[in-house]
Amino acid sequence: MTYGVDIQEDVMLSWGHEILEILLSDHTTGEHIMWATDDYAERGDGYTFYDQITTEKICGENGHIIVPRVLKNKEHQKTRARKMAEVFTPSWLCNQMLNDVDERLFGRKDVFNICSNQGKEWQPTEGCVFKEKDTITWKEYVTKTVMEITCGEAPFIVSRYDTVTGRFFEDISQRVGFLDRKLRVVNENVKAKEDWIHWVKIAYKCSFGYEWQGDNLLLARQNLLMTFFDYYETVWSEQPSMELVAEMAEIISWNVWQMDGLKYVLPNSCKTIVHEHADIFGNITCTETPCEGCKKDLKHKHNGIYAKMMDWSKNEVVDAITFLNQKENDK
Repeated sequence: MTYGVDIQEDVMLSWGHEILEILLSDHTTGEHIMWATDDYAERGDGYTFYDQITTEKICGENGHIIVPRVLKNKEHQKTRARKMAEVFTPSWLCNQMLNDVDERLFGRKDVFNICSNQGKEWQPTEGCVFKEKDTITWKEYVTKTVMEITCGEAPFIVSRYDTVTGRFFEDISQRVGFLDRKLRVVNENVKAKEDWIHWVKIAYKCSFGYEWQGDNLLLARQNLLMTFFDYYETVWSEQPSMELVAEMAEIISWNVWQMDGLKYVLPNSCKTIVHEHADIFGNITCTETPCEGCKKDLKHKHNGIYAKMMDWSKNEVVDAITFLNQKENDK
């Protein structure tokens, strides 16, 4: 089951098992993710900023509404860049940045691939990634918590395609995202299918990202799910069961979530509270109380809806701000 850059929502809907519904779910509200953009408002009711993205809005006669940035027309790309500072990172730069991280982690260069042509091209290293002299074990690498902030279509997490050029990396050995790297390590160190699935789930549970705009968020989630398909079929020469796919979709829907990364709340959910006061003569006056967090730049004082996520180490739902600040303090 090979899909290119654009993953059609109608196809995912046809799989059943509520897989598309899971990818559209927002665990903070218990409903669906919202558009969080007015780019689609000209389509009418159901497509404005606060409207939820539902299957009927993006399937059937409404199919092909959500497409990766590289397939949008140039004017639309410019508008998104101007309004939301939406700039996508090419795969070669993602690779270089992640290579730098791994070089510091392993204490040696060229851990996963060897670059040429000023970093614009690369070839995977031969043999197993982990060496006997490494100070970190493969299990520690797979369980290391990594996150892409404002992830867009998640090019740092998985690199199914280059988000700038549109090049599709059909060969998984050419993929360079940090989850791709974890999955390569699992492939090299786990041989039994049951154990492989166990460690792949762990790799996904330790890979996070958040995004403001709902269309990008869905694309990111789709890219993570299709990456699971790609690795599963490459390793086992068969398709995974849809029950397993639904389970992976559930993990992804928790780990890649919708959030304003500066405030830790759902996009534009902070409000100015209007208070009405009546005097003894029945005259009404109004006063306004702005969001304290927005006014004073206090991340714990916003009156918006704080985003929820799953802390898999405790298997409990937590506020994203609590989890992320704890991880920052653990560094």
